[in-house]
Order: sequence, then C-alpha cells, then structure tokens
Amino acid sequence: MLRTIEAVIDKQGAVHLLEPVHLPAERRALVTILDEKPPPNLRPFGLDAGKFTVPEDFDAPLPEDILKAFEGK
Repeated sequence: MLRTIEAVIDKQGAVHLLEPVHLPAERRALVTILDEKPPPNLRPFGLDAGKFTVPEDFDAPLPEDILKAFEGK
C-alpha cells in the first residue's frame, strides 16, 4: 500500500508529519522533497482531536428563524 502524507522539514532537517499516522507495525518511508516552501501558519490536522464531539444533528436544516436571519429577512 502506498499513502501520501504531507510533512515539513525544519531548518535542522527534522521531518514533521502534518497528520498522525497509526500503523500496526514498523514501515519504510520514501521521502520526496519539493522545491517549495510550506504555506505560512500551517496548522497540523487533529490538533483538537478528542476535545469536542460533533453533535448527531450537525448537518440538520437550520431552524426557520435562523435561516431567515442568514438571508437578511
């Protein structure tokens, strides 16, 4: 299996993955170094993992009064 995971390399040469990787055993990795700088202020994925729970009705339709407020009515 081949997966692509973004990482940044600091000035000391240390590699920092931008998302957690959970593997059942040791694996080899092949690193490709790009000739571009990382975007500024890049925030790692999963930084707040486990700190809150998304409610079951997260994507439910908004109540009519709130929907009207978004529409400027």
